Amino acid sequence: MLGLFRREAPALVGLDISSTAVKLLELGRSGSRYRVEAYAVEPLPPNSVVEKAIADIEAVGTAIRRAVQRSGTRARHAAVAVAGSAVITKVITMPASLSESELETQIQLEADQYIPYPLEEVNLDFEVLGPSEKSPDQVDVLLAASRRENVESRVAAVEHGGLTAKIVDVEAFAIENAFPLVAGQVPDYDEELAVAVVDIGATMTTLNVIHRGKSIYTREQVFGGKQLTEEIMRRYGLSYEEAGLAKKQGGLPDSYVPEVLDPFRESMAQQVSRSLQFFFSSTQFNSVAHIILAGGSAAIPEVDEIIEEKTGVPTSIANPFADMALAPRVKPQALSNDAPAMMIACGLALRRFD
Repeated sequence: MLGLFRREAPALVGLDISSTAVKLLELGRSGSRYRVEAYAVEPLPPNSVVEKAIADIEAVGTAIRRAVQRSGTRARHAAVAVAGSAVITKVITMPASLSESELETQIQLEADQYIPYPLEEVNLDFEVLGPSEKSPDQVDVLLAASRRENVESRVAAVEHGGLTAKIVDVEAFAIENAFPLVAGQVPDYDEELAVAVVDIGATMTTLNVIHRGKSIYTREQVFGGKQLTEEIMRRYGLSYEEAGLAKKQGGLPDSYVPEVLDPFRESMAQQVSRSLQFFFSSTQFNSVAHIILAGGSAAIPEVDEIIEEKTGVPTSIANPFADMALAPRVKPQALSNDAPAMMIACGLALRRFD
């Protein structure tokens, strides 16, 4: 079983393994508020993670170990996530009279009906969602399955980094879990409204639509901030590392904004608009009330305004830490800069409180 939906002991870090960095976050409580106990963002060597798949377990594990040391966390348990594209989810109905162990046995017996891979090649888990609308003596059960190598590569990287993977989640569920922390950014937020969370990372843009507190639609497409970095490299003759630093810290020629940054921001807006059109065309929804931008590329100046203008939808930048207390060792400015990129790590770290 994956361990997706199990309750776990305290002292847990959320570990988001993206294509360019490992993001580590530990949350605690301070009275009625969450508190950021420890966090770190550690860069990954190029091509150690390719389109959400770990290609170099040792390199990722080494980055995790550095993130643990840099953050100062004492936690030794971690929650990680696999990409939505690597997971099959299906809602099935089961008799309400079955106990959890009977449900587990029954699902193991029937799972091959729902999963297009041999069962020995997958990890799977389930969660009872509640009574079925179709029949009062049935319950709806969410089944989640992923190819074993997707799970095992993450578990191995975490262990190489000196931690134990206690939970393997799904990125879309982690975003859903963190969503209440940013829902306050939506004016007059109502659960009946559909809200788009758009995570624009280095190589992948993921649209998650949240409705009634649940993720109802996820779509990934290959597009991200790496394209801007590569254009800076090409245009100004810099190495990849130099281009990445220049993108964040400035110091590029005056031509950078009109010739490089503006076209990229326009491309971002087009990608978001296109993702929303796919959502509208494949569901009964024809609008979203708000767009929340997450991921490293959300930190690009004025991108929220450009996307709002392009889509006609109010847009804001995710900050899941806005109402949190901070431990003394956490630097507020650094955390604020990284906040949009920490949504998945935040959703994973919250699993400590399930």
